[in-house]
Amino acid sequence: MRIGIAGIAGRMGVLLAEEVRRAGATLAGGTTRPGNRPPAEATGPLLPDAAALFAASDVVIDFTHAEEAVPHAILAARHGVPLVLGSSGLSAEQTREVAEAAAQVPVVHAANFAPGVNLVLALAEKLAAALPAEGYDAEIVEMHHRQKVDAPSGTAIALGRAVAAGRGMTLEQAGMESGRNGHTGARATGSIGFAALRGGQVVGEHTLIFAAATEHIALTHRSFDRRSYAVGAVRAAQWIIGRKPGLYSMMDVLGMR
Repeated sequence: MRIGIAGIAGRMGVLLAEEVRRAGATLAGGTTRPGNRPPAEATGPLLPDAAALFAASDVVIDFTHAEEAVPHAILAARHGVPLVLGSSGLSAEQTREVAEAAAQVPVVHAANFAPGVNLVLALAEKLAAALPAEGYDAEIVEMHHRQKVDAPSGTAIALGRAVAAGRGMTLEQAGMESGRNGHTGARATGSIGFAALRGGQVVGEHTLIFAAATEHIALTHRSFDRRSYAVGAVRAAQWIIGRKPGLYSMMDVLGMR
């Protein structure tokens, strides 16, 4: 199996390259921004552009930026190459275009590839189904390193979607309360609150709180090493080969649905 990596010189790209080799797969190579060269021992050949990457690979892993998600999904469909997409912060339009490409080629798109996070997402949905919105306010607090550009994080939004699904609706129907400041008025019943903290070099921390008048329930996941994301992404790349076209999640990879 030849696995290609978009953004191979980045922090995640280097880890992905190491995990590809550790898994016994062939590193087809990767792409990077001009002037940004990864450590030679961690990578395969540098390819001139994304088109060359897809042409050289059996599956491509992309943890770059939201603006690259759609062009890479289009290339995946054009070349018939499965895509493992870990970019966060996609807009509704970008998400729709990725889904359109997935009608032609299998795509695994996940907000977080760590197995533990996906277990937390499953638990979040079950808890929300058991704890009615009228009595339990759902609040999500996340913290990441100071370089992260999107907020709330993709994982936080995935938690919000899991809570909403447990209550039989979409996140958009439930409503998001984010970035509260000033005289905001009372909290809306059934809405899902988000707080985003940024600082230092925190890999990722997420806490889902169900707050009632008589009790609080908290579900927390902390990431201490980005390698857990790389391990999960390579597992997804191995899993996706031979799958039918469609949009899959890490829940599918883990056999949780």
